Amino acid sequence: MPSYTPAAAVFLVLALTPSVASAQQKSKQHTWSGIERIVAVGDVHGDHGQFLKTLLAAKVIDKETRWIGGKTHLVQTGDLFDRGPDSRKTMDLLIKLEGEAKKAGGHVHCLAGNHEEMILRGDWRYVHPGEVQAFGDNAKYSAAIGPEGLYGKWIRKHNGVIKINNVLFLHGGLGGPYSTMSLDQLNEGIRHGLNTGTGMARDSNGPLWHRALAKGDDASVSEQVKPIFKTHSVNHIVLGHTPSGRILPKAGGKVILIDVGMSKAYGGPAGCLVIDKGVFYANYAGRPQLKLPIEKGARSGAKK
Repeated sequence: MPSYTPAAAVFLVLALTPSVASAQQKSKQHTWSGIERIVAVGDVHGDHGQFLKTLLAAKVIDKETRWIGGKTHLVQTGDLFDRGPDSRKTMDLLIKLEGEAKKAGGHVHCLAGNHEEMILRGDWRYVHPGEVQAFGDNAKYSAAIGPEGLYGKWIRKHNGVIKINNVLFLHGGLGGPYSTMSLDQLNEGIRHGLNTGTGMARDSNGPLWHRALAKGDDASVSEQVKPIFKTHSVNHIVLGHTPSGRILPKAGGKVILIDVGMSKAYGGPAGCLVIDKGVFYANYAGRPQLKLPIEKGARSGAKK
């Protein structure tokens, strides 16, 4: 896994300088409030079938894959690529749903994951042969995800960290200096890294790679989130990246893991997190929606 290097430290200093940051990447919206319903989906890893089951179960699409989620905000926390053959189908669907949701007053948020960073950088060690075949061959795949390719342009514009109500959504986690950086700084740094293959996007403490929030015990997690909660005025952090086999609240719901391992490569269920009027649920295809044991007094910030 990447580590925090002197070069990354230099980038961090630059990222903290507003004039440099704005020159590197113009800020884009990363914060929404008063959202009644949120559906958050973790790592897909090329399993389009499981992704469809998840969206159908969450009632954001119909059987013809049309958006029926109304004003719902759908968040996909990264790692569409690798391990499975159908990332292209999933990207095509998400691009389509972005437009359909917007017309309905909803929103589709596609965030960057570490496997997006790897693919753009040319690290294809986990690429499924079918993933390349979907584009034709290596050259066509490379062009499609390149800086001028349809999918490459789309991914390079992604946020890495967003805030909806009082919930922070991202792929991996925030450690070290990143735990107190602003959303502008984090997202500008991630987009810079996606475009250059350097800095924050490759740092083991950064939003795409960090695992300590997922792997720590409840006491450790409760301590780690304090500076993050203070910086961003949130009560919860929702993460993908680390397979948990189910929607898993940690430390009373301060951290919620949503990488259920839905890809065939992991054998997990088709499932996602649903936050409806401030109440948290685990939603799995073919099962009743399950209310999660979230610590009393912790609220998502949605209007009831």
